[in-house]
Amino acid sequence: MKIIFKTALAAGLVAVSLLNSTIVLADQDKGLELAKLRKQADSGWQDSQASLTMELKNAAGDTSLRKLRIKSLEIDNDGDKGLTIFDTPRDVKGTAFLNHSHAVEPDDQWLYLPALKRVKRIASRNKSGPFMGSEFAYEDLSSFELEKYTFHFIEETMLDNQPVYLLEQVPVDRYSGYTKQRVWLAKTHYQPLKVEYYDRKNTLLKTLELQDYQQYLDKIWRANKLVMNNVQTQKATTLTTTELVFKTGLRGNDFNKASLKRAR
Repeated sequence: MKIIFKTALAAGLVAVSLLNSTIVLADQDKGLELAKLRKQADSGWQDSQASLTMELKNAAGDTSLRKLRIKSLEIDNDGDKGLTIFDTPRDVKGTAFLNHSHAVEPDDQWLYLPALKRVKRIASRNKSGPFMGSEFAYEDLSSFELEKYTFHFIEETMLDNQPVYLLEQVPVDRYSGYTKQRVWLAKTHYQPLKVEYYDRKNTLLKTLELQDYQQYLDKIWRANKLVMNNVQTQKATTLTTTELVFKTGLRGNDFNKASLKRAR
């Protein structure tokens, strides 16, 4: 009887293990499928130019305002390219940030500091650091690429009266500042409405809310307001788009290192 019982118990444990493995694989497959839909829904825009304001808020509630421009170029079969130029206030005027996102290799990032008149390369292991004193990290400025994460579907739920898919995405880069991100994707356009970022201790670090979505080119949805709240420091950064245009004729040579110093 003991032998029969142990055999049955072992068989039951194997069955449970196989079932759990099947569920995990199913969740991974569905997570990847939804991530692909997200990527596909935000493709075909070619290039864009945007004007934005950046509001920094400290833990005491004091705020400061910056104005900046972002130029972006869509790249087939790799990550996108972006050039950020600060216009005001005077202490950051002329500062420019160049980002070459990649799907598999580490991103290439450079920062031009006009006061020093030199270009500083951002090392891969430092990309978790804050961008220009904001609550956005350098790695947050990279384009969304499927190869950067593993995905898990968690559930279908509601967020602010909107039906969403809740996913978990885990960065594959060992230098990422995050152990995981939880992403709420709108069912209507497959774009994120909220993202939670967990630090290297697997503790909630900050949350990003993406608001005021608008459709462009009859197919591309972009949030006009991004609010990043650091739940550990109580600081926040809000990015608000004041103007956004697509297909402006930007080319690859608008996003090389020389473009940093001539950025105006």
